[in-house]
Amino acid sequence: MAVRMEGAIVNADSMQVYDTLPVLTAQPTTEQLRQVPHHLYGHVPASHPYSVGQWSRDVERLLTSGDLNGRVPIFVGGTGLYFKALAGGLSVMPTIPQSVRERWRGQLSREGAGALHVELERRDPAMAAQLKPGDGQRIVRALEVIDATGRSIRTFQQAAGDALIDAAAVRKILLQPDRADLQKRIRARFEAMMKAGAIEEVRALLAKDIPPELPIMKAIGVREIAAMIEKRSTASEAIELAVIASRQYAKRQMTWFRNQFGDDWERPD
Repeated sequence: MAVRMEGAIVNADSMQVYDTLPVLTAQPTTEQLRQVPHHLYGHVPASHPYSVGQWSRDVERLLTSGDLNGRVPIFVGGTGLYFKALAGGLSVMPTIPQSVRERWRGQLSREGAGALHVELERRDPAMAAQLKPGDGQRIVRALEVIDATGRSIRTFQQAAGDALIDAAAVRKILLQPDRADLQKRIRARFEAMMKAGAIEEVRALLAKDIPPELPIMKAIGVREIAAMIEKRSTASEAIELAVIASRQYAKRQMTWFRNQFGDDWERPD
């Protein structure tokens, strides 16, 4: 489609934004990159957290910068929240300074979620009431926002975001592969990734000593290959566990798309 329309492909996948794991996150190949321009792939260091709000700001800059050179942008990916953000369906969170983020994440590691929940109760009792004391990631996020802005994260969540595109003027396509065929392709793809450098990528990622709670460490295949590298499992076990995780994710993903995307989405066989 991009070749035929003289378009440019824009990444809408939350894992393909990161560097270090181009094979494991199935980023475009060298041949694909030669065919048409691609944007927002591998542009975020693996050690940095990245949010839908940051992606929205990156898209806004891309659409207004002239970098597309008049080409039709084609957003491609599997992260449903990114597509909702395009149409203004999500509130945009503020940018959190790295120093603030690191301080609260370090405190989470040292003191645990329960202690941070007590701190949130003191600073933002209404938000603390919505979160379970053990939900460390959401508690940290709420503390980061109030620390960086002086405002509760709820004020940002309740404000609708601005649409980045005219939702009525775009073509929306949802691909729904046959489930049996998809399961075969998931296995074949992961086996090919193992041969194409995924193991070396995970070694490089582990060498960066990135905190386990950061998004890149939750990419499917990282935990499974890491266990193999550390001799806690075999290659065949790593493949089997990663294939199972991918199939489970694909099932959740398709359920989300069915429930969240309306009749204005084309659903070709």
